[in-house]
Amino acid sequence: MNCIASVDNNWGIGLNNRLLYHIPEDLHYFKERTIGKAVIMGKNTLLSLPNQKPLKDRTNIVLSKSLSRDDCIVCKDLEALFEVLKNYSDEDIFVIGGGQIYRLLLPYCNKAYITKVNGEKTADSFLENLDLNKEWELTSAKEKQVYNGIEYYFCEYQRL
Repeated sequence: MNCIASVDNNWGIGLNNRLLYHIPEDLHYFKERTIGKAVIMGKNTLLSLPNQKPLKDRTNIVLSKSLSRDDCIVCKDLEALFEVLKNYSDEDIFVIGGGQIYRLLLPYCNKAYITKVNGEKTADSFLENLDLNKEWELTSAKEKQVYNGIEYYFCEYQRL
């Protein structure tokens, strides 16, 4: 299983159910990595998507006890989620948020695709800082990119 996220210097990922930064190239990177794959999210992440609709050309799996929809796969608990995930290879599964879902599923992830934004914004949702976790190793960091004065890096982490 993989994790994909955009984080600031404090590993903040969002505020009020919105991304901290809108960087078109990061959105393209996210789409490129997840297209044709299974994406796992929480209810709030689904509701934060454009028109509150599932992502196109991906299998959208929502982990939620209260959601009821027929345009995506809804799993009420981890047992149901892992039953659904048996149909997918590990490298074709991406955890996409939010904070609670990352906390719950990060222990099952072996690879993390992280866009690190060189900035700090107020956030109410975070991803664990993989740089401080001895179980994770930074294996790749692309050269610095800049959008509207915002510096960012595409990084990859591997579970040791």
